[in-house]
Amino acid sequence: MYWSRAPVHGALPMHNTRAHTVTLVDHVAWMFGGCDDKGCWKDVYCFDTETMHWSHPDMLGDIPPPCRAHTATLVDRKIVIFGGGQGPVYYDTTYILDTTTRRWYAPNFPAQSQPQKHIPDQQSQSQNPSQVPDLYHPAPRRAHTAVLYMGRIYVFGGGNGLTALNDLWALDVSRLDSSLRSGSSESGLKWSPIKTHGEPPAPRGYHTANLIGNVMVVVGGSDGKECFSDVWCLNLDSLVWTRVNLTVSHRRLSHTATQVGSYLFIVGGHDGNSYSSDILFYNLVNLQYEPRAVRGSPPSPRGYHVAIVADSRLFLFGGFNGHDVFDDVYTLDLAGAAYLPQVMSFRIDV
Repeated sequence: MYWSRAPVHGALPMHNTRAHTVTLVDHVAWMFGGCDDKGCWKDVYCFDTETMHWSHPDMLGDIPPPCRAHTATLVDRKIVIFGGGQGPVYYDTTYILDTTTRRWYAPNFPAQSQPQKHIPDQQSQSQNPSQVPDLYHPAPRRAHTAVLYMGRIYVFGGGNGLTALNDLWALDVSRLDSSLRSGSSESGLKWSPIKTHGEPPAPRGYHTANLIGNVMVVVGGSDGKECFSDVWCLNLDSLVWTRVNLTVSHRRLSHTATQVGSYLFIVGGHDGNSYSSDILFYNLVNLQYEPRAVRGSPPSPRGYHVAIVADSRLFLFGGFNGHDVFDDVYTLDLAGAAYLPQVMSFRIDV
């Protein structure tokens, strides 16, 4: 595996970026939002992973406000943005970008304008299994995670500016295409609070979540006081949380976790003391960390970046080291480690 800085060209982003999202559609990476030391952004930039070319397409429709620390989930060539915020403001809004027509949509949730009700944390739900909360929409939040499974986007954790969260919500996107085509005032999309079983993770934000089969794997994060080193698995069929028993652990927040075959490549982030440029290799078969050799010139230590895999390379975009916000793109060539993704059929057994 070999790091190098990508030789990018074209209409490069006009600002440095952290806490943004990058979503791969075919071979094009769509970057939205994020912030630098001057403010937040609502731009969309496209990066061709084959030619290293940046472009800045014009967008149509209900363009969202500037945003950072949101989630972006791909659903049939459409990117679903939830939450985030700018400055002291936290969002509970949902926006959908159709990458084919380059049009934004702001789906209507009729109950969303009602006063927000108290959302008990996941721990209180597990202690009171008979108490089913009467809720209709997740509270505003940033630094949460989202995964798509069986037509639903599962949103976990984050923070609301006052406290960290560990609640779980699902947005039904199984009829997303028909909802957008209808053009009616009611989108047909519906949020539901999800009641889980077993001890849940402590409230946290700036963690990562990856869908591996039917299991959501949560790594690290922070509650604003502590930087976590734990790994949790949530079976999205049984909705049972399980904490992984690690022989070696690593504290991380604002890192990235990208699946490469039967591994998670956990890049950079903060360990509670300083930013890192290391890659941690998490084996999804035995659920333990393993050392691997990495060569080349790695990106400087950072967090709040984004990483994706395309064409046997891992691409890293932007980030922040506590002082500087970056605009660079790095690639990790995986060809020399082709043995890593050889285990393609496995399931997580906790």
